[in-house]
Amino acid sequence: MLVELLPLLMFFTLMALVFTSYPIGFVLGGVAILFGLIGSLAGVFSLGEFFLFASRIWFIADNLQIIAVPLFVFMGVMLERAEIAKDLLETLQILLRRVPGGMAMAVTVMSTVFAAITGIIGATVVVMTLIALPPMLKAGYRPELALGTIAASSTLGILIPPSILLVFLAEILPMSIGTLFAAALYPGLLLSALYLIYIGGYSLAMPAAVPPLKRAATTMSARHIVGIIIRGVLPPVALIGMVMGSILTGFVTITESASVGAAGALLLAAARGKLTWNSLQESLHRSAMMIGMVFFLFIGATCFSYVFRVLGGDDLILALVDHSGVGSWGILLIAIGLIFVMGFFFDVLEILLVVVPVFAPLVAGLDFGDHLAQGDIVYWFAILVAITLQTSFLTPPMGLALFYIKGVAPTTISMNQIYRGIIPFVILQMLCVTLVMIWPQIAMWLPHQLFD
Repeated sequence: MLVELLPLLMFFTLMALVFTSYPIGFVLGGVAILFGLIGSLAGVFSLGEFFLFASRIWFIADNLQIIAVPLFVFMGVMLERAEIAKDLLETLQILLRRVPGGMAMAVTVMSTVFAAITGIIGATVVVMTLIALPPMLKAGYRPELALGTIAASSTLGILIPPSILLVFLAEILPMSIGTLFAAALYPGLLLSALYLIYIGGYSLAMPAAVPPLKRAATTMSARHIVGIIIRGVLPPVALIGMVMGSILTGFVTITESASVGAAGALLLAAARGKLTWNSLQESLHRSAMMIGMVFFLFIGATCFSYVFRVLGGDDLILALVDHSGVGSWGILLIAIGLIFVMGFFFDVLEILLVVVPVFAPLVAGLDFGDHLAQGDIVYWFAILVAITLQTSFLTPPMGLALFYIKGVAPTTISMNQIYRGIIPFVILQMLCVTLVMIWPQIAMWLPHQLFD
């Protein structure tokens, strides 16, 4: 009985150690080694299997698709250095200056565009807080709306391709990255549209909480407006066209597309006079630190997943599901619900690398009848997971986006205001999950049009 429960004990040991704040990469690898040793004493794990860790780790280094991750990280860091976000936000604020809630809508649209050129959520949250929050507060916006808009829209980079999280999902499940990117595009735009609808409705219901820009700040000549559009909109749109267009058309691979994005970011930085030797060194250093953190976590999770499976983790989960009798929809709801609840306590990558490999094989074999074709289930599940994972950036106590905002926001901003601000947007995120669950064509229509 104890041997059969080893996977369950392994999982709960991981959950307990995560709360110690010890680096999660060490926790994952350490738990894998500990329970591998326990399994060897119980006769269900061979010590020689520890040597297989090396081949699994080398697979990460030898995987050409994974190379896209460091390239996308570097692209995002360089674009931040080039101050693309600042000019884009200024342009959108001018274009939406007469729309109720125009500044908040500009932040949402800008974050949607920025999500398509960088998947670095932490950097996006910090940049958006620094450049968007002060003018919104100065204009008289209600702090909760301003904070919630920035926090929620800045996490769209998880879902809108090219997303680093989607690259990892494609490797874990596994699946075609091009198809997954296509499946994620419309749900990402849907979520952005839900934010805009909420902001518009809020603005109409409470106009005093979202005052328009002052006329003095919005009176500009047509020539000046055209100039700032060319400077603020065309560069990121061109880069999006190069990166996304090349992937969705199948013209290049994901790695080649990421190389194009990184090169384009360097060219944009150079054209704007932001590419110096010091800035390049700082960007490379910052990228290396972020990449090292991500891949160390990935290595630990790979070792953990291997030991978990060898000890019978997959069989244990299947047995529990069979005895529960909840059916295909019940299993799907349990998986999404568990990911949502874990988002209160764990980081996105921790959930992705620990929970998804456990549920993915189970979900892939489910039958949803006429609701969804069998070959689409794994992509549909991946999109539902990606949308749900966005909540982990917003839900306390772990919500990293909240701490990023608090760290750079004015001292007058309290955590209570931030918490209150994100509640409507978390509800909208789960509404988006529900809509994609009910109408899977939202995710699967574009892939069928492009690749069938």
